[in-house]
Amino acid sequence: MTPDQHPVSNQTTYRVIYGDTDQMGVVYYANYFRWFEIGRNELLRSVGLPYSEIERQGILLPVSEANCKYISSVCYDDEIVIETSLDTSVRSGLKLDYIIYRKADMQVAAKGHTLHACLGKDGRVIRPPAFITGPLKKASRKADV
Repeated sequence: MTPDQHPVSNQTTYRVIYGDTDQMGVVYYANYFRWFEIGRNELLRSVGLPYSEIERQGILLPVSEANCKYISSVCYDDEIVIETSLDTSVRSGLKLDYIIYRKADMQVAAKGHTLHACLGKDGRVIRPPAFITGPLKKASRKADV
């Protein structure tokens, strides 16, 4: 990223449903990865790249690495904020960083990232094509305005 660019980021909210929790009413750990996916989809949609369009162009973005650090609990009926930002230092795929906050007090509940390979129609790893990188670069320039 150049000094005049800011990371592409997006925030979306979600209310924890009963099915997200364990018997103690605390969110089951694997659900944070579902919320990362919600954040990823919303970030891409916010720059005009819904997943459906990426796949229609013959590109797949499988997760090659996922990480989550759990910091504080989230419980049934809590509203959360999913903050997602693009790490522009990765050139061969996409890396997205996530912070999950409890909306009521903006307490950080979890931080993590996902790394995505970019696969072409033949299933081989490729660099992200211009129809993906263009809108992301444009959005990072707009963030500076």
